[in-house]
Amino acid sequence: MDQNLLEIEKTDGFKQLGTLAIDLGNSTTVVAFQGQSDDEPRLLDLPPITRSKGEIPTLVWKNGQKMPYLLIGEQVNQLNLIDRDYKNVASDFKRWIGAPHSSELNTSNVLPEEAGKLLIHKIWELIPPEITIKRLVLTAPVETYRNYRSWLNKVCADFSVDEIALVDEPTAAAMGAGLEPGTKLLVIDIGGSTIDMSLVALEGGEGKADPIAQLVRFEGESLEDKGNQILRCAKVLGKAGQRIGGRDLDRWIANYLFPNAPLTELLLNKSEKLKCRLSDFAIDPSTVLTESIKMQELSETIDLKLSRIELEKLLIERGFLKCLNSVLEKTLANGRANGCELKSLKNVVLVGGGARIPLVRDWLKNQINPIPLLTPPPIEAVVKGALSLTPGVKIRDVLQRGASLRCWDQKRNKHIWHPIFVAGQPWPTTKPFEIVLASSKVNQTELEIKISEPEIEGINEVIYVKGIPTVKSASNEIKLTEWPGKSISIDLNPPGQLGEDCLRLKFKIDNQANLIVEGIDLRNNKEIEPILLGKIN
Repeated sequence: MDQNLLEIEKTDGFKQLGTLAIDLGNSTTVVAFQGQSDDEPRLLDLPPITRSKGEIPTLVWKNGQKMPYLLIGEQVNQLNLIDRDYKNVASDFKRWIGAPHSSELNTSNVLPEEAGKLLIHKIWELIPPEITIKRLVLTAPVETYRNYRSWLNKVCADFSVDEIALVDEPTAAAMGAGLEPGTKLLVIDIGGSTIDMSLVALEGGEGKADPIAQLVRFEGESLEDKGNQILRCAKVLGKAGQRIGGRDLDRWIANYLFPNAPLTELLLNKSEKLKCRLSDFAIDPSTVLTESIKMQELSETIDLKLSRIELEKLLIERGFLKCLNSVLEKTLANGRANGCELKSLKNVVLVGGGARIPLVRDWLKNQINPIPLLTPPPIEAVVKGALSLTPGVKIRDVLQRGASLRCWDQKRNKHIWHPIFVAGQPWPTTKPFEIVLASSKVNQTELEIKISEPEIEGINEVIYVKGIPTVKSASNEIKLTEWPGKSISIDLNPPGQLGEDCLRLKFKIDNQANLIVEGIDLRNNKEIEPILLGKIN
């Protein structure tokens, strides 16, 4: 661990003013602070919830009584509540925050969004009194960034802090790896619940300003719905994500060794420990390691035995490398669409717990050769990078799914979905998308604006069969999901006639990811004022 990440020295009567960073992880949450005069961030010790300096197990226990009792982090571990009272324990919940679909694996009585809120609020409550937080920096995953960002803003709404900023986790990892501004790189984050990959062109270099994060509160005032920030952009040239990670590998190991046993937290934690031990490069691949579990109910001990050779065979058979390949291909395809080839990258940065697995490193080296591979300390990298990004701007990003507009097709005499923005396209847009819409019936008095969002193509789907993650090959069929909520209509005056061109519309995406439409009525040249349709990314 970096020697500069030290415990804050307590000084009577002295308040340290600075920035707090929270990286909510699937298995471990990291908390660090950097004073205004500090050169390096410091991991915070927050007893009784920290396992070690800066590291909090991502665990929440809450009973269901009218006067609920709450335990967070290491408190849950110390009382061994994971298996004794699993229904009231929330673990492995970060992956479901902001996700479009719920999961059968989320069996806790504590909902994921509630668990995350309780954890972050407890961290805020335990901040040492000698620290004054001027700025709070939080990280958000790529795959669910929009919904996750909205959730975080609500969670932090009551915090007494002047500035709140958000930063994309892969970008924070790049800065945490110590790369210079202006660098083009590939960031691969294999965490407890997701694989995230991003091609990042860091702003800066050659006299340009350095990249900074998205500021959503300034001087106590929310900027979430305002688009007047001056942007200095670090551009994401391509990205993709897959909802599978280290905890799924633990499930595979447990199911492989004991196919008929329930996947308890105790069994999964022992499987995780075995996985970490087998990831030590100093161990011979054929050496069999053992982890023992004492089963109190049966008064016996169960041994988990596995070698690295067996583990790597298991990961390949279950499709883990297939997932990695799929996400990498999607990311590189987005990069090529934005003029960025793999050979133009300066570095590849690998972070997250999965960065320790030899099979993953060997696979990645074969894919990126001869580009140098950087593996910074997986715990500190993201939170340290987040602290290095001074709030004030939003990272220039690319669309994850795109959007389509429902239109009347005169040739086929039916409504169709016409793409207006596609996955991989940069935003904010510099040029609007224009389209002419015709009336679909006689004496039509209004034209309804309906938007749908295509699901990500080319990524293998991960489904769960009796709690075991299974990699399913991607389908070539494009699925469209219509945006929820009340539809928006534009009045036609005079009424439109069947097949008559009525409106010329212009769609754009602003720097807050808002999809906005404006235009003109072609029959009378009447302008259509800008209409906010919703957030697109």
